[in-house]
Amino acid sequence: MNIVFSVGTAGSGKSTMTSVLKGWLEGRGWDVATVNLDPGARSLPYEPDADVRSVIDIDELMERHGLGPNGALMLAVDLTAARLREIVEPIDEASPDYVLVDTPGQMEPFVYRPSGPLIVEQFPGESKAMLFLMDGWLVSDPTNYVSVQFLAASVRLRFRVPFIPVLTKADLVEDSVGRMLGWAASPSALEAAISDKSGGESYLVHRRLLSILVKSGYLERPIPVSAVTGAGLLNLSSALANALTGGEDLQDRAPRRRGQAMEPAALMAPLIAAAPDPAQETTTHSPSPGSGLTLSGYS
Repeated sequence: MNIVFSVGTAGSGKSTMTSVLKGWLEGRGWDVATVNLDPGARSLPYEPDADVRSVIDIDELMERHGLGPNGALMLAVDLTAARLREIVEPIDEASPDYVLVDTPGQMEPFVYRPSGPLIVEQFPGESKAMLFLMDGWLVSDPTNYVSVQFLAASVRLRFRVPFIPVLTKADLVEDSVGRMLGWAASPSALEAAISDKSGGESYLVHRRLLSILVKSGYLERPIPVSAVTGAGLLNLSSALANALTGGEDLQDRAPRRRGQAMEPAALMAPLIAAAPDPAQETTTHSPSPGSGLTLSGYS
């Protein structure tokens, strides 16, 4: 199984991306399963094959432990790590080609608590990759662009899987996409845009953040994608092919039924296209599982 996690700030389009990418892959003959790991989701644009809400009830956690919404979400993410096998058992048995994992809308509990990296590490599957979704409308502002790129770098350092930045809602900022992609290729152009947008302390801070991103090699060119028009999905799937298979030459896919074994080289054949610029790298961060769950950390 190839596992693809979608991570990003609230409203960046994680659930929508999960739904659209599922349809796109299925349209090309792949067997795709979806997993919802957001215990607070009220509605989803897809029908999950495995759902954390079937095992963990966030409202029950709030009532039982006297927690607010944020504390209950933190506890739910930790419980997800503890009960991961139970949650993903339906897809583990089916063994689809791809598993698309939709993470919590509020990314902080998943990304910055020890449970998030533990979930990614222990999730069953042969190959894994992570999409970091950048809201195209949000990052069309140069100062927001730097801030979200810095956030993306911090997320990348938390996980030991190939990392692919994605610019979502490209159809809403069609006139600005070229400019935003140019910022990643030319930091001087981005610095000039920041200077035009802000001044004083704000300019100095964002300039310093930009310098850190450039020197560390973490100012990455995102892949623009529109969930509405489907533009960019071919480039995204090409990046996933590179991340999940290392860019090896692949054979054509043969039709199969869910649960039927398949040679690893055949899994990504129809996804090969002109690969986008961002290089996929892995980190060496090793998550710590922590010493156990205590309610004092959630209130």
